Amino acid sequence: MTIPSAESLFGSTRDSSASTDLSAFASPEALDPQLQRFLEEASGRLCQWLGSASQRAPLPSLRLLPEAYPEATGLGAARLLEDLQQVMDGAYQPTHPGALAHLDPPPNTASIAAELICAGLNNNLLAEELSPSLSQLERQLCGWFASRFDLPEGAGGVAASGGSLSNLTALVTARHRMGLDQAADAVVLVSDDSHVSLVKAARIMGLRPDGIRPIPVDAAGRMQVAALESELDRLQDQQRPCLAVVATAGTTVRGAIDPLQALAKVCRERSLWLHVDGAIGAVFGLCDSTAPLLDGIAAADSITVNPQKLLGIAKTSSLLLVRDQTALQETFHTGLPYMEPALTGVHGGELGLQGSRPAEILKLWLGLRQLGENGIASVLQQALARRHRLESRLDTSRLEIISGPLHLLACTPCGADAERSARWSALMRQRLLDQQIMVSRPLHHGRHLIKVVLGNPHTSDALIDRLGALLNDTSEEDL
Repeated sequence: MTIPSAESLFGSTRDSSASTDLSAFASPEALDPQLQRFLEEASGRLCQWLGSASQRAPLPSLRLLPEAYPEATGLGAARLLEDLQQVMDGAYQPTHPGALAHLDPPPNTASIAAELICAGLNNNLLAEELSPSLSQLERQLCGWFASRFDLPEGAGGVAASGGSLSNLTALVTARHRMGLDQAADAVVLVSDDSHVSLVKAARIMGLRPDGIRPIPVDAAGRMQVAALESELDRLQDQQRPCLAVVATAGTTVRGAIDPLQALAKVCRERSLWLHVDGAIGAVFGLCDSTAPLLDGIAAADSITVNPQKLLGIAKTSSLLLVRDQTALQETFHTGLPYMEPALTGVHGGELGLQGSRPAEILKLWLGLRQLGENGIASVLQQALARRHRLESRLDTSRLEIISGPLHLLACTPCGADAERSARWSALMRQRLLDQQIMVSRPLHHGRHLIKVVLGNPHTSDALIDRLGALLNDTSEEDL
C-alpha cells in the first residue's frame, strides 16, 4: 500500500517563490540548515529591535499589519520574516528607558533564549513522560521558592500562565480544603484595593454576587484588620462560611502590602485559609535585605508570585506556592488513565486547572540562573532606589503622592477633585508621551492618577530627574 504524501493531500507547505526552502517541520535525521538560518535571521531582527529601543517611543504609532489569516499557498522564510518585522514594528517596547507605565519590564536575556528552546522542545507539563526533565525542574524550583518564603517541609507549588490563574487555583484549592466545594454561599474577603482577578475567580467558581467582599483600607492602602474581624463576625451571624482571606502583597496602583502578620494571626485563630496575592511584591522575599517587607508571609497557606513583573522573566511566569503540596493533589486529582504513572511525585496536570502546559518553568529557571542571588537582589534593590529617587524629586506642596514600600508611585495635584484629576492626568500623560516617557493613568478611589512603575533597569537617574520636574508642573495651562 502506498501512503500519500502530505503535499499530495494538502498541497505544498512552501512558498515556491521563496529563496529559502524552509520546511514546516524540522528534520529528525540531521541538522536543518534552513531552519538554523531562519532562526538566526529572526533572532537578528529581534536583537536589532531590542537594541534600537531608545530610537523610538515606547508606544508605537498605529501601523499596518500583515494579513491575520493564512494564504492559499504557504509562505517561505523571506515573507515570514517580513511579516514578523511588521508585527515587531507595531509592538510595545518595554526595553525603552521611558517605559514606566506598567509592571512589564524588559525581558531577561536568558529567558528569551529559554523561550525559544521551550518552543523547540514542545514538551508538555501535563505529564512526566511528556516532559521528563522539565517536570522535575518545576518541582525543584517550586520547592526552592517555597523555602525562600520559609514555608514548611512539604510545601510546593505549580507554575501557571499568569497571576490570574494562580489566584483562581489558590481559591479553588482553599474551597476544597475548607470543605466548601458545594457551598455557593461561601465568601472570599479581600482588600478594597485587591486585584480584579479575584472578582473573576469568584464568578468562575459560581459564588454569589456578594461572594467577594472588599474590606476597607487605611491611609496607607493596607487592609484594616479590625474591619476584617468585624466582617467575619457579620458572616458568622449570617451563617455564611468564609472560604478564604486574601491579603495583597503589592497593590496594583500604589504597591501597598497588607499587614500579613496580623492577618495571619486572625486566620489562625479562626481556622481560615490565608492566600497572599503577591503577584507584584512577593519577589521581594527572594532578597534578604527586602524580605522584611513581607513579614508574616511564612504563615500563608498559599502565595501567588509573578517573576515576570520585576525580574523580567519573559511572559508568562507565575507560580502558585502552597503550604501543603498535597492540597493541590487532593483538589485537582482526576487520574490520567491515558498516561503512564509518574516516576516521582505526581503529574503536573493533576496539580492545577491546566492540562496541557508549555514548559514555562524553563524561562524562570534559566533567568534566575543568569541573575544569581546577587543579581536578583540588585534588581530588587535598584527598583526601590529608583522609586525613592523619584519620590524625593516630587514637590509635595504641589503633588499628593500615593505610594507604598515597593517600586510603584502614583500622584495627583494636591486638593484635586475627580474632575481636575482626570483632566490633569490626561494632559500630563500626553505631555510625557511627547517626551518619550510612558506612564499610566489608573482610576483609584474615584480619581485618575499618574502612576509610575520604576522596574525598568534602563531608566537612568537623569530620566527620573526629568520626569520629576515635568510632574511638578501641575499648572494645566502650561500642559
